[in-house]
Amino acid sequence: MTIPPNDAFTLTSHSDSTPSLRSSRSRSLTRSPSPKIAFTTSQHASSGESKRRPSRRQRKSNGFVSDSVKLADVDEALERAFNGNGHANGIAPRDKAIAPTAQAKKIDWEIPRKALHSSIGFVTLYLYASHGSPERVVVMLSSAMLIIVPADILRLNYPPFERSYERVVGFLMRESEKKHTNGVIWYIIGVVFVLSQYPLDVALISIMILSWADTAASTFGRLWGCYTPPLPSRVPIIGLPLAPRKSLAGFLAASITGAAIVFSCWSWLLPAVGGAEPAWDWTRGVSGPGVDHSPLGQGMKAVLRDAGLSGLPTGGWVGLAVISIVSGLVTGIAEALDLGKLDDNMTLPILSGGCIWGLLKLLSWFSS
Repeated sequence: MTIPPNDAFTLTSHSDSTPSLRSSRSRSLTRSPSPKIAFTTSQHASSGESKRRPSRRQRKSNGFVSDSVKLADVDEALERAFNGNGHANGIAPRDKAIAPTAQAKKIDWEIPRKALHSSIGFVTLYLYASHGSPERVVVMLSSAMLIIVPADILRLNYPPFERSYERVVGFLMRESEKKHTNGVIWYIIGVVFVLSQYPLDVALISIMILSWADTAASTFGRLWGCYTPPLPSRVPIIGLPLAPRKSLAGFLAASITGAAIVFSCWSWLLPAVGGAEPAWDWTRGVSGPGVDHSPLGQGMKAVLRDAGLSGLPTGGWVGLAVISIVSGLVTGIAEALDLGKLDDNMTLPILSGGCIWGLLKLLSWFSS
């Protein structure tokens, strides 16, 4: 077969201009034993080159290269879409979104702890409604301390016992309590103190403030504390230090809960249950028996009588509203105080109950 000169030149230039096609053929698949080369004239070389149908081997090879190019283009587009932190409009990168987390999410036991914390208030209500003896409750709690305190000493000093202890009840303890005294001990001390030192209705209110106002402050502080300003470093006028982590949301929650407890207890709960003589009465206010019969109180009443003053009315809606509002403020402040290493499970019922009892005594000096 004789090839014209111009056709030979066309074949040579075409072969030299497409080395990549040959190399891609040789790399992609096994070389065919008898390749067929089609020769065309120069007249149809340029026009027929683009219309030539590729072989099966070439289509497979070109298809692989095309798919690779497409994937590269997609990856490049995704890389441009993500910003410098690897996020595009808040969407996590593909590898982070698809890959499972390396560490399992830690279980938050705050809700079970708060549920147990709040349940003490319902238990106290049940004991009061069933006319249980406060002396018997004090004896039972004091006996429990004989077991809890030695166990806590062993936990803090012997690591093997600490591991066994935390395996059983560690989920009810915060991380800060695992290296310090258990909060249950402070809780029992506060409850025993108010039951043995305050009138029964004031002690009941103090325990419910400990159970429910503290829970409300913690819950609402976690939910909405970031949206409210923090509390000042000290209480205005009084100058007592406040904890820096406390927020206005937690303070309002504790204050409202404390006021609601005082109002509901003395308005309908305690009169409905009956029992011991209450410190506040609906008709007599704080002038009833059991409030203050000390010489100082009787002397203040004598001074008012000699001056021709009838005294302040402390009963009814007005007297109860004033007592409830002041008690709510006292609750919020007592819950937010920073008293160093003293635990609020002990200080909250003692301070709130003591202030409420002191307020009733003070009002009794000027009551009608």
